[in-house]
Amino acid sequence: MKRLLNTLFVSTQGAWLSLDGENIVVHLDKETRKQFPVHYFESVVCFGRVSATAPLMGFCAGKGVPISFMSEHGRFLARVDGPVRGNVLLRRMQYRLADDEKSSSEIARHILIGKVANSRTVLMRSLRDNFDDDGNPALISAVKYLGATVQGLEKTLSLDVLRGKEGDAAHCYFDVFDHLILAQKDHFKFIDRNRRPPMDNVNSLLSFVYTLLTHDVTSALEGVGLDPAVGYLHRDRPGRPSLALDMMEEFRHWLADRLVLSLINLRKIRPDGFTKSESGAILMDDATRKTVIKAWQERKQDVLTHPFTGEKMAIGLLPHIQARLLARHIRGDLAEYPPFVWK
Repeated sequence: MKRLLNTLFVSTQGAWLSLDGENIVVHLDKETRKQFPVHYFESVVCFGRVSATAPLMGFCAGKGVPISFMSEHGRFLARVDGPVRGNVLLRRMQYRLADDEKSSSEIARHILIGKVANSRTVLMRSLRDNFDDDGNPALISAVKYLGATVQGLEKTLSLDVLRGKEGDAAHCYFDVFDHLILAQKDHFKFIDRNRRPPMDNVNSLLSFVYTLLTHDVTSALEGVGLDPAVGYLHRDRPGRPSLALDMMEEFRHWLADRLVLSLINLRKIRPDGFTKSESGAILMDDATRKTVIKAWQERKQDVLTHPFTGEKMAIGLLPHIQARLLARHIRGDLAEYPPFVWK
């Protein structure tokens, strides 16, 4: 159990929740483990084999405390809520901001500050851990460029300018990405970012892990009541979770890319786990895919301190925290959206 941002997260498998007066009671192994007043929370999120009694769900719905159910791996399943209230108002405000150029650009700008700052930190960590005192000139140059980009994002900019800066920063980062691959270079060489379909082993890994990340972020947005399809940096397109693609930018490099690099550099995956199809697309076999998924789930169990809330939490909860912070900004409770910036 974890209390974060007035939300109760329950991830202990086999736990069940009941109602006692106006309290949420957490049971495990036929014992009462915790008890919390319902009014402490604005929502409850349950992961995996966590259940709630009908009286509790009804009481929470009546008090305006929705209960969201996720799979053990974070996929959104369902939400129990009361009469339409907060979610429709939240989504209406989300849509209004998406239709306003200035509001969209401000949210997009803060997201990009998080993305570019985190990509810079990934390169800086590699310089510190893997190179001698002379460093790596290409990485040093990229770190300086990304640092200047972050500074340039401190002022108000239009969406078109922001997208241009995001593209330039991504190009700079991926230009030196191959320098971060330190093992199995003959089979895991990165030339450029390509997808739909990925044309080499590294891009195949990146695309797969990005898909896992997109699913997690989409579920987090669903759980808080935001519409994953309506974004600010990524504009509307049928079938595309634009807001999820926005938010995952903060996690893309420091979480997804670093996992891929770790799998390659620690030789946890092998080149014989990839095959080329007739179209030229690179495909992973089942064993490699299972290895990646296992590493992804293990990585989400790692604990860090959130830079904005100052609370310790599992990495897997970060998308849920960021979704709630974004919802608070959209409702007007926070003047600015605070992106996740890795320290």
